[in-house]
Amino acid sequence: MSEFLVSLFGERLVNSEKAEVDVQSLGAKLSLVGLFFGCSLNAPCKQFNGSLCEFYSRFKKTSEHKEKLEVVFISSDQDQKHWQDFLQEMPWPALPFKDRHKKMKLWNKYKVTSIPSLVFVDAATGKVVCRNGLLVVRDDPKGLEFPWGPKPFAEVVAGPLLRNNRQTTDSSSLEGHYVGVYFSAHWCPPCRSLTRVLVESYRAVKEAGQKFEIVFVSADRSEESFKQYFSEMPWLAVPYSDEARRSRLNRLYGIQGIPTLILLDAEGHMITRQGRVEVLNDPECRLFPWHPRPVLELSESNAVQLHEGPCLVLFVDAEEEGELEPAKELIQPIAEKLMAKYKAKEEETPLLFFVAGEDDMSDSLRDYTNLPEAAPLLTILDMSARAKYVRDVEEITPAVVDQFVSDFLAEKLKPEPI
Repeated sequence: MSEFLVSLFGERLVNSEKAEVDVQSLGAKLSLVGLFFGCSLNAPCKQFNGSLCEFYSRFKKTSEHKEKLEVVFISSDQDQKHWQDFLQEMPWPALPFKDRHKKMKLWNKYKVTSIPSLVFVDAATGKVVCRNGLLVVRDDPKGLEFPWGPKPFAEVVAGPLLRNNRQTTDSSSLEGHYVGVYFSAHWCPPCRSLTRVLVESYRAVKEAGQKFEIVFVSADRSEESFKQYFSEMPWLAVPYSDEARRSRLNRLYGIQGIPTLILLDAEGHMITRQGRVEVLNDPECRLFPWHPRPVLELSESNAVQLHEGPCLVLFVDAEEEGELEPAKELIQPIAEKLMAKYKAKEEETPLLFFVAGEDDMSDSLRDYTNLPEAAPLLTILDMSARAKYVRDVEEITPAVVDQFVSDFLAEKLKPEPI
């Protein structure tokens, strides 16, 4: 276990007294680590830190599992004095301020897109146990549900579900269906836009004879808003009054923003977190149930994924639909091999794959990242780290791509700033 933690954090952490903490000494009984991603200048982070301190103090004093949990602060502060002052308020250790490389690796590995964020991971393997620790602190203040591991969807959603005609059905009616778990709210304009498209997709899939259902999990600010919004939806919803069940579903899928559409297979296993992108990219629902594709064609609707971790983007000289197929075929085997490797480890793939042609979207991306106009051009873009890796060669072959990916994952490539 300690070997893994050393690979994750390095050999030394620091505490509020500016003393070094030996990672090897964190404790043989340690089974869970809470990764607290935050920043001293962020008001919600400051507020959550207070709640987390209370939670941590109570857990360490009263829980029978007190030796099994530790928290580590991973800061995005740019000023060491601010970071040090914030650390003074914390009873747990932190990654050293200067270790920016390890910080960024952790942000990418655990796909953190907003702060504050608290991700609980297995201390022996690094696998995510619970992605939305903020809700753990709020919903389980005494730590009675430790270690907050994922439960089956059927267990978490269990109970009555509403239809917009005020009738109810039991969640057991979902058995044997593909299910979309839809986190959305009326106050959110992108949510309302997606809902309009999703209604058409839902009807098309049902008319094609597929066993498909959607469950709306509201983030509305009042029951009245919920009722108004739900009246537009032909599917099911968790009752707005059942805040505990809504929160458990948010925690189960680590929801960090809305709209989010999680797609599940008939056994309740996740197909994709990217239901929003899939629905927008496939209005005719030809690709239902939208299993992840190894390589995507860069578009306005899926460009949001460029901000969710490192992405390989192969730019080619192609303007017409269909001209990108040779580029996709070139990198697809490499993407498939990587997906399979990490799926076998029950981990998310550390790299997404895109091909991009000659269009406004590609031009904007080149301008934003200050890339040369060359085509073909092989790149890896890491937006959160504001880093890029460029392989500008005359001929891009599978061997060139494979080596580029291997070198990136082995951290052999030198980044250029975006």
